Amino acid sequence: MPAKLLDYVTRLIKIEPREVPAAAFSFLFVFTLMAAYYVLRPVRDAMASDWSDAELSWLWTLNFFISAAAVLLYGFVVSRVDFRKLVPGIYIFFAASFLLFYLATRWLDDTGFIDKSFYVWVSFFALFHVSVFWSFMADIYTRSQSRRLFGIFGAGASIGAVTGPAIPVFLGGVLGVYNLLLVAALMLLFLIPIIFYLDKTRPGGADAAARGLAQSIGGDFFAGFVDFVSHRFLLGIGLFILLYTMMSTFVYFELKNVMVEYDRAARSQYWGMMDLVVNSLAIFTALFATGRLATRFGLAVTLAVVPVIMVFGWIAAAVAPGLAILVGLQITRRAGNYAITRPAREMLFTGVERETRFKTKPVLDIVVYRGGDVLAGWTYTGLAQGVGLGLGAISIVAALMALIWTLVGIFLGARHDRNNGRVESTGETLMETRYE
Repeated sequence: MPAKLLDYVTRLIKIEPREVPAAAFSFLFVFTLMAAYYVLRPVRDAMASDWSDAELSWLWTLNFFISAAAVLLYGFVVSRVDFRKLVPGIYIFFAASFLLFYLATRWLDDTGFIDKSFYVWVSFFALFHVSVFWSFMADIYTRSQSRRLFGIFGAGASIGAVTGPAIPVFLGGVLGVYNLLLVAALMLLFLIPIIFYLDKTRPGGADAAARGLAQSIGGDFFAGFVDFVSHRFLLGIGLFILLYTMMSTFVYFELKNVMVEYDRAARSQYWGMMDLVVNSLAIFTALFATGRLATRFGLAVTLAVVPVIMVFGWIAAAVAPGLAILVGLQITRRAGNYAITRPAREMLFTGVERETRFKTKPVLDIVVYRGGDVLAGWTYTGLAQGVGLGLGAISIVAALMALIWTLVGIFLGARHDRNNGRVESTGETLMETRYE
């Protein structure tokens, strides 16, 4: 890259020249990862309209228990596998799983069971793949770097999420639905050399990285669950995630029901086009606004921005319920999450011990999230089918949840900002101050 162009880019997106190579590969990492997932997502979501609200709620319930068991198994693996092999091994495993799903669709005539199994598995992958990525980033970059760079990686996720659904939208008719699984598997395998390169960019170079990573994290396999329930700050993050999932589920169910009249191919294209719009809008914000927002106003404001918008969005839906408002809520929630909320949430994990990043964080990102899906799915089903509430009344409930979400975000961000200031002024580790 020419020197003048490099200087302009580094000033525009708040990145130092020495950070460019690692940041570029991190950007490529999350871009490819999210593109692979968004090849799979429209295929998964198109299946949902074939099932009732109750069937979908049961699938989400099953997904919660599978996710909890998988996180326990992951804790066992983290405790015993050399850390240098851990992250690449995870993505090789998922690539192999999608290859097996593809082969199953070729071997079995009745794909009903395969479809539901695939829906549950992709729903687990949807959280696990990105949780591991952010844990890896928090392990590589410092707290100060995270405030400047994590927004850029959020933009990489959004660009990947734009590219991914373009494949089923424009090539789904040519490739066929199930052949998309092969495409996603190959993209996951492409990540392996990137991971090995990023390991070598740690402070001290490749030799230091090898010495620090050529061992397992150790500890008990259930330590992540114990850590989560033992600390108020982590419980707060769990509540923040739970409220996010509650509102996203309400929007998802409404959109699913509206699309019931379309066939599966049309649904895949509609969901894919929605993904394109959402992630296209997120790119600019993540590249140019998130880092400035976090460094200038702190995490308290950054974490509260999207929840505040959702409060007013749900109020609008209560006053004038309709498809246009629902689409607007979906775009705001997802674009805001990719560009602002998720990168800010990941900044909370910089400076903590590696065991917390790779054992406790999946409990929050996967078990709590999927538990929120279960709670939200049955809550929506109860409100809509049991109580008989319409969109307007459900929107009032969601607006109250969004208000609580806002307050929780302010609490978490303020606590982190205050503790981070103590770290910088006293030299304590963040773990010594975070959980007071």
